[in-house]
Amino acid sequence: MQKFTSLSGVAAPLPLINIDTDMIIPKQYLKTIKRTGLGTGLFSELRYDEQGGENPDFVLNRPAYRQAEILVTGDNFGCGSSREHAPWALLDFGIRCVIAPSFADIFYNNCFKNGILPIALPQEQIDLLMEDAEKGANARITVDLETQTIERPNGEKIAFDVDAFRRHCLLNGLDDIGLTLQHGAEIDAFEAKMRGDQPWVLQKRA
Repeated sequence: MQKFTSLSGVAAPLPLINIDTDMIIPKQYLKTIKRTGLGTGLFSELRYDEQGGENPDFVLNRPAYRQAEILVTGDNFGCGSSREHAPWALLDFGIRCVIAPSFADIFYNNCFKNGILPIALPQEQIDLLMEDAEKGANARITVDLETQTIERPNGEKIAFDVDAFRRHCLLNGLDDIGLTLQHGAEIDAFEAKMRGDQPWVLQKRA
């Protein structure tokens, strides 16, 4: 998993509440188990018209936000079904950080496991960041996970909270597999002991 330490860039404003995972990545894109290629389907019902052409009014189709890595959005982001394709699609598009007043629990957890930093802030601070985001390329936001701060274009800093263990995993690029591999020596030692004490347990079946 890619490490997340500090991120500076343009933030895309998406002032909608209750954005569910089906809106983030519609069901027709769930046929794959690959984590790549889903960026084209991100918010597809909002990004494209019925003929498949781009909707020029949607924020991620505007020139200033095509390379956005930060999303500032509304309450209860990621609600609905638990599909992990939702953070996959965000990440494949290039979104590394989502800032909202609140998140659905499963989506929130899935973000950390896929290298995305979800930040929950009070609505009044979201409103300030939304105003910054609406300025487009003229305003850049810096998210620093090490110091747990968001720096606005005017230099003001907003502090945010994040669980210490999740912070550690993101800073070091550790997903569930990476965490397991940290204990590789202990796992090898356990299996070696099992082979000696209970060899039948690890025997391959014919």
